[in-house]
Amino acid sequence: MPSTAASGMLLAFMAYASFSISDAFSKLLAGSLDPFEVAFSGGAFGFLILPFVRLKHESWIDIVRTAHPWMWLIRAGSVFLATASSVEAFMLLPMPEALSLMFLMPFFVTILSVTFLREPVNIWAWISVAVGFIGVLIVLRPGFRALHFGHLCALIAAVANAVGVIAYRRSGQNSPRLSLFGSSLIGPLVGNGILMAGHASWPDMRGWFFLFGYGLLAALGQLLLMMATQAAPANRVALPQYSQMVWGVVLSYTMFHQQLDMWGFIGVIIVTLSGLVNWVRQKIKFRYIALHGSAMTRGRIRDI
Repeated sequence: MPSTAASGMLLAFMAYASFSISDAFSKLLAGSLDPFEVAFSGGAFGFLILPFVRLKHESWIDIVRTAHPWMWLIRAGSVFLATASSVEAFMLLPMPEALSLMFLMPFFVTILSVTFLREPVNIWAWISVAVGFIGVLIVLRPGFRALHFGHLCALIAAVANAVGVIAYRRSGQNSPRLSLFGSSLIGPLVGNGILMAGHASWPDMRGWFFLFGYGLLAALGQLLLMMATQAAPANRVALPQYSQMVWGVVLSYTMFHQQLDMWGFIGVIIVTLSGLVNWVRQKIKFRYIALHGSAMTRGRIRDI
């Protein structure tokens, strides 16, 4: 139903807005709290939405029970690494710059899909990720400007998120939803909890407010995104992700007074357009399948 698809896209826009504002809260904590302590709060506040995630037939033990324990552990570890490195990246970099590197995730997902899942990837998907990679190079301009630890953290976040996606694909069909969501909570909670143990500090009221905003909005974004995927096809839900870049630019200007230069804007636009082109290609593909589904051969579907 069109109305259902529209509501799904609206929920997705709300989810990515929540993620963006959550990232801004983590950036506001730069210099006052350890990044591992901030990332730990994301896992802790994520438990607030577990009652909305759990289905009636699922047991609470399903948070850690899975038919694919190795995939569960890989996903938990990758989410831990992604949260810790992304918090550090947002603390050190302007938001659009950090996001442009994190948007390399589809590039790494494509490589890992071919390598580990043996999934066929057509030339148009490779072109899309290659254009996105060029956009990132324009934003960063290596050789013309200094790159530092924040850029490495954003790159690590992109790789870790891609590994999490692959682990999700390998175990998603046979695992309870609560188990899939549980791995994304337990990983940051345990990993960041261990790393912050030696140097955690008690935040002031301002720090608690920012921590609560970061953790609650990140959890809310996850819930909204799950609701969006239930209401609309995955290719529709993917498009609003690029609204994060708009949020990043706006928040960078208004809250942190960090401006992009001309080349930065050009690179951000290219990164965003690469995702939009891929979404349009997917939309045309699925529409063509809907019209010619019974007569479409597997090879012709792959070439669209």
